[in-house]
Amino acid sequence: MNNAVNDGGGAGVWSATGFRPGTKTGAGAGPGTGSPSGTPGGADGDTGDGEIWSGCWVAERLGVELVGDEGLGELLGLALRRNPKRAHLLVSHVLGKHIPQSPAVVYGYGFALGLRVRDLLGEDEARRAVVLGYAETATGLGHSVADGVGLAPCLHSTRRPVDGVARAGGFEESHSHATSHLLLPENPGLLAGDGPLVLVDDEFSTGNTILNTIRDLHERYPRDRYVIVALVDMRSAADLGRLDDLAREIGARVDLVTAASGTVRLPEGVLEKGQALVARYESGEGAAGSSGTDAQVVSEAQGAPGRPALRVELGWPDGIPDGGRHGFTPEHRVRLEGALPAMAARIADALPSDARRVLVLGFEELMYAPLRLGVALEKLTDAEVRYSTTTRSPVLAVDDPGYAIRTRLVFPAHDNPADGPGDRYAYNVAGAGFDAVVAVVDSTADTPELHAPDGLLARLSAHTPSVLLAVVPSYVPARPPTASSTERRSMLPEPLRGPDFSSYAPDEVGWLLQDLSDTKLEAPTEEREEAIQSGGAHYAESLPVEYQPSDAYQELFHNALAVSATRIAQAVGVVTETVLAERSPRPVLVSLARAGTPVGVLMRRWAQHRHGLDLPHYAVSIVRGRGIDANALRWLAAHHDPADIVFVDGWTGKGAITRELAQAVEEFEASDGITGFDPEIAVLADPGSCVRTYGTREDFLIPSACLNSTVSGLISRTVLRADLVGEHDYHGAKFYRELAAADVSVAFLDAVADRFDSVDEAVDAQVKELLSTDRSPTWEGWAAVERISEEYGIHDVNLVKPGVGEATRVLLRRVPWKILARAGAGADLDHVRLLAEQRGVPVEEVAELPYTCVGLIHPKYTRGATGADGKAVSV
Repeated sequence: MNNAVNDGGGAGVWSATGFRPGTKTGAGAGPGTGSPSGTPGGADGDTGDGEIWSGCWVAERLGVELVGDEGLGELLGLALRRNPKRAHLLVSHVLGKHIPQSPAVVYGYGFALGLRVRDLLGEDEARRAVVLGYAETATGLGHSVADGVGLAPCLHSTRRPVDGVARAGGFEESHSHATSHLLLPENPGLLAGDGPLVLVDDEFSTGNTILNTIRDLHERYPRDRYVIVALVDMRSAADLGRLDDLAREIGARVDLVTAASGTVRLPEGVLEKGQALVARYESGEGAAGSSGTDAQVVSEAQGAPGRPALRVELGWPDGIPDGGRHGFTPEHRVRLEGALPAMAARIADALPSDARRVLVLGFEELMYAPLRLGVALEKLTDAEVRYSTTTRSPVLAVDDPGYAIRTRLVFPAHDNPADGPGDRYAYNVAGAGFDAVVAVVDSTADTPELHAPDGLLARLSAHTPSVLLAVVPSYVPARPPTASSTERRSMLPEPLRGPDFSSYAPDEVGWLLQDLSDTKLEAPTEEREEAIQSGGAHYAESLPVEYQPSDAYQELFHNALAVSATRIAQAVGVVTETVLAERSPRPVLVSLARAGTPVGVLMRRWAQHRHGLDLPHYAVSIVRGRGIDANALRWLAAHHDPADIVFVDGWTGKGAITRELAQAVEEFEASDGITGFDPEIAVLADPGSCVRTYGTREDFLIPSACLNSTVSGLISRTVLRADLVGEHDYHGAKFYRELAAADVSVAFLDAVADRFDSVDEAVDAQVKELLSTDRSPTWEGWAAVERISEEYGIHDVNLVKPGVGEATRVLLRRVPWKILARAGAGADLDHVRLLAEQRGVPVEEVAELPYTCVGLIHPKYTRGATGADGKAVSV
């Protein structure tokens, strides 16, 4: 099935006589404006009323006509090239290859096409998709489309083989001067999934390249759906049915998404005529241009080289690929987004103060990195910023306003290409009036040839007062893994997500856990307590029976939420803004399951609400006495920069988990050699004064502490038991689907998020105060717990649970002995008093208590610690 979707406008014909409206023939027309919805319009050299179309020089001499959507001539011009298969070249005004263009316009077209793909697929299918762009012209376009899709990794074909990286496929581009495309993903499984494959090219002309790709890949990795994306669909009438034929042949759906469509009318003998014209002009024989002046071929730079290039150190983040040659994940994208402003600022600082027109010049397949740097630079400076790249393609340059390629710089290849030395080109740069050119290359191309007297930098310096050189480190894929590390990697699946695991939306949190929902793990509370305190079992080896709240208790929860939602919203805003200011501009939130998970989701929502950030968020297991899940850390380190990881929890008690995490991270670094994780936890409330990053240090009721799974996405506590969790497994947990009727997880999140707007100003004021305050932990909570443990004859700090949240947990899933309540504590303890009454636990008011309340676990661990009715008995 072939579904064509384009944004083309009304019909028209572009020819030597200019544009004329008319009935469109050839490719199917569609409604629209000629550019993707939401993209900026216009381009340097665009045609309009009274303007010369940049294809009319070729049209006049060869009789070529462009027929199609009304906006087609604004997107495309024409040029000639020496090629035995096709004389004419469609030159895009919005691709950023041959014609310098605003980076925002170039990126906007690709991004908007990606948004349309995401709408077409739906989020679930978009998350399973892979985006594939074509070298060299569509590498940046493909990557921009992937950004618009937002949820999918991207890859681009390459003509640069890389030692040690196995081919995952290859295909031919029949009309190109350099035909062989290689697919070299670092992760061999990138193309092996059965989700949609999104193929992106700048133009869809005969369809041969797309057909070759699909046939090659479908034989290796069959799937049910393909989406083809192009700026323009220029197929002839004879080619229109070939996609439908292929779709039927392989039994898959094939969709087509384009910005505009049309076709090229070619008169008889155009190839020979075009070749003769190219030969005549390259020999130096001119002819009258369409403007009435003598057209001139500009094949080499004119003038003497200027000053040497100034090198700019970008500070490119470690571990981020320079592009999609070996694969680029959504997590890579998040890290790059955070680093772009600082890199662009370094370029801006190096530019001459009087530079008013600046070109960011990319390098062959390296299109995406310089494009994104250009977009960021455009936002920072008042100068007019343009973007284009060098290319392998030899195109005739004719200095005529009706021709798309006005000037040409020629220089030797400078990246030691596999097919040997040869000329490379930069078009429409000479004579364009740029005050500065920022050449962006990868480190493989930072060679003596680049800096030679006839190299690119010297050619550029003859045409601009200032040349800057920014080098992006060429990404080197990891060496082929050993058998043991391959096994370990293969045993680490992607995070679990709702609705298959948890009641949270799939983008709210990914659970780095294994699903033990079908395993019987629950044990009576008293039986568990006896085993735990006797040393016969660890608390993480079983689960308590899930507490089912009474109607009265549920009413308390909803009342508490109504009263405290604003207070919680403010704390969420404060802790999130503190993280963004001090830890990372694009943090990766990693909640400690499960109490930290609702807080992590709320922090993610705040970042979206306040800053438009789409932060990754995961939940991992940490077990007191056993440490954090090392396999989860391995997965995180493989997909994110450990320096961006921010661990999140709900609240601190005495600080046991804070200390546990610090020790676990230290041991992990020693065992795996992976460094960079910061063990400091960010919490909503820090009544124990155990951390520096918090929303508040008050000990108040956080309604999510009132319930268990029914406020935590229906997920159990985490489980770590040797017969269930192997060496290469994540810790486990259960998804209580059967409790869906009582689930308030999303209601809790929505109630708090609804208050975000009302606390914006209060958050700003509190954050400003906190950032100038000494927030060093005092550990006063730990000291208080030690004092209480001795005063009440318990002699075990693990049986003293300070704070409203921890005391609630004692009542819900341990054997409680007493509740200590600060004298005069009010509604924050209503639910605690109700639970204590239901379990026959005395509530003792204490005048001097650093917490609102403290829960004491029964220090006598036999099942006789409770009576026949399940209520506590005195010691």
